Amino acid sequence: MDANSSPGNSGMVEEVYRDFRGRRAGIIKALTTDVDDFYQRCDPDMENLCLYGFANEKWQVNIPAEEVPAELPEPVLGINFARNGMKEEEWLSLVAMHSDAWLISVAFYFGARFGFDRNERNRLFSMLNDLPTVYEVVTRKNNNVKASGVNRGSNKSKPKSKVQPVVHTKRPHRRDEESDNLVDEEEDVHADALCGVCRQNYGTDEFWICCDLCERWFHGKCVKITPARAEHIKQYKCPPCISSKRHRLS
Repeated sequence: MDANSSPGNSGMVEEVYRDFRGRRAGIIKALTTDVDDFYQRCDPDMENLCLYGFANEKWQVNIPAEEVPAELPEPVLGINFARNGMKEEEWLSLVAMHSDAWLISVAFYFGARFGFDRNERNRLFSMLNDLPTVYEVVTRKNNNVKASGVNRGSNKSKPKSKVQPVVHTKRPHRRDEESDNLVDEEEDVHADALCGVCRQNYGTDEFWICCDLCERWFHGKCVKITPARAEHIKQYKCPPCISSKRHRLS
């Protein structure tokens, strides 16, 4: 996203409202009329993906902005990882809820940027609140599809990841000597490992994930990967490897 996607510099409440309405329309389109295309673009085997709505009523599924902090608030990260682990209508509803939160955050980011006072903020919120939320629109459409006896996702053969990333979680204590030796050997192998982000030592009571490209280990919390999300990743690429790939392409 760039500055061209933001409202005009006059900072009027109506302009922020028009920006909100355009972004909202784009997201609703992605989750309703363009849902087949949106579903295919949210491949769980890809990197962390976000759903963006734009003021011109277009939408896009893409990786998050490179710059930190981003120019605008970012949508929720990793919507693609939950796609195959939930019923389709539940997944779409979850994306819709997060999208509502993102739309509000962008609108009030502009409000702060343009110096809206209390009355202008109240007026903006009142205008936004008069519109149905994305969640309300999406769940209403899902209910209508169910009522018509059509379930778009029920007959779909959804692909599942065949290869799980290399991960480490805390193992249960075992009493037999052979198993204890195996656990001890594993701990010895990773004893000197450092997280590629925080540079802290390996811990047996923490979730770790290994990059399939550089083979460095990372705390799940440091790279924002949970054990549940890791199950849907075919090949894990750490943030440094992703960043270096982008630089080579630019």
